[in-house]
Amino acid sequence: MHDGADSCGIRSVIPGTNTARAFREALGRYATGVTVVTVDSEIGPLGITANSFASVSLDPPLVLWAPAKLSQRFSAFADAQYFAIHVIGAEQIHISDGFSRNGTAWDGLVWEPNEHRVPLISGCLARFECETVAQHPGGDHCIVVAEVIRAVWRDGSPLVFSQGRYGRFENPPPNPALAG
Repeated sequence: MHDGADSCGIRSVIPGTNTARAFREALGRYATGVTVVTVDSEIGPLGITANSFASVSLDPPLVLWAPAKLSQRFSAFADAQYFAIHVIGAEQIHISDGFSRNGTAWDGLVWEPNEHRVPLISGCLARFECETVAQHPGGDHCIVVAEVIRAVWRDGSPLVFSQGRYGRFENPPPNPALAG
């Protein structure tokens, strides 16, 4: 049931089957980073755009991500022992767009396989090479927890996603009041 909006434009929803779209709108208010997860599969290298990524632990170094069970690429990602998570830079929207539509959007990308044959995209803002350590049911997704076996990063601005649109985060100018 969608309760509508009050005089200040605040909307309310009780999540359920009939209110899934409104609930998704509420979730969309949380800006996330954009990643592309890659694996080696039976049909060759695959990628998928995902914003369900989070750090879990520093010791041991654990991260998680959650592939959607309805994705045609789900099995390749859920069954992978090794995979890589690429944090996409603001100038790399084409990488995110490509893999959101097609799991084999490698044309024009510079990449190479690691020792586990996982495709590693060059030049991303950060990359985490991972080994799956646990999986948990998560409704219409599977929560994959992995140990990071290598991390690579560079300076730059991340690509972010909020309310169904891409954006970017820029570092704010220095605050003179905080200068010593």
